[in-house]
Amino acid sequence: MKFHSIFLLVVVAMIVNCTSKNDQTTNTKKVDKAKPEYAIVIHGGAGTIIRADMTPEKEAAYISALNAALDAGEGVLKSGGSSLDAVEATIHIMEESPLFNAGKGAVFTHDGRNELDASIMNGKDQKAGAVGGVSTIKSPISAARAVMEKSEHVLLTGRGAEQFAKENALEIVDPSYFFTEFRWQALQKALEEEREGLEVTKDKKKGTVGCVALDKNGNIAAGTSTGGMTNKRWNRFGDAPIIGAGTFADNATCGVSCTGHGEYFIRYTVARDIAAMMEYGGKSLEEAAEYIINKKLVEKGGEGGMVALDAKGNIVMKFNSQGMYRGFALPDRREVKIFKD
Repeated sequence: MKFHSIFLLVVVAMIVNCTSKNDQTTNTKKVDKAKPEYAIVIHGGAGTIIRADMTPEKEAAYISALNAALDAGEGVLKSGGSSLDAVEATIHIMEESPLFNAGKGAVFTHDGRNELDASIMNGKDQKAGAVGGVSTIKSPISAARAVMEKSEHVLLTGRGAEQFAKENALEIVDPSYFFTEFRWQALQKALEEEREGLEVTKDKKKGTVGCVALDKNGNIAAGTSTGGMTNKRWNRFGDAPIIGAGTFADNATCGVSCTGHGEYFIRYTVARDIAAMMEYGGKSLEEAAEYIINKKLVEKGGEGGMVALDAKGNIVMKFNSQGMYRGFALPDRREVKIFKD
């Protein structure tokens, strides 16, 4: 009799223990559900961006443009679209705005040309595509995606990239499409400073655009598009078309898009370095981004910033310059900022 009583007590204890474990599992799932259905973060370039140089009208224009870009990407994500589609749609908006140094607003080279670069990466399988030094492709980010999806390559440049885009029915425009008076005058100023042996205006690097998105299926994508540096020569490329430097995405860690002095971002593979700190060092996205942008990059003399998000929907927007056009959107929250304060 005593044996049966003990046996029953053991069985009851096991049932209670299993129920407790099931409750813990249920609680864990509830925590997982705290992850947002989607997330998107963007930048429109980092640099010397201070209130004293910004008129209310210009500030309003930038805020409106950033919100329009977020609207495009968030619309895709809300309807269940992919992170790749969201990144492409978002960057399209910024490429078509003369406010940013990408697409329509691209800066001029030393020879008075517009040479555009872009890249995109899929965090699901780490496939990537990029174009560099193109002058007739209306949307470089779409060309980068075409390279990723319709070729066996990662990076195509110059005439070859333009021919590839044409063969894949992307919109081709006359180079004059990219002319803006503001960017042309910026080149003239840079050339005058060069002739007079003056220090070149540091503000020439801001304006690159980028986007990182997380869709409802947990897939991350990142993309970056730029016109490069005012007065650049010799078909120079910055970090924007370089996978691992200006753009990186991996569902297991994060997606990153960078902006700033590209040579430094290339040397120190900034985008990949942030993901590597998470993968190999167990750092959070916040910890990794803070270290790379505000410690390592600063110590090396590099200026710029980045936006990123991880698989849990955590978002960071870090920069060591005076400002960065930036913003993010979650199902229940949106934020757009320009200045450091």
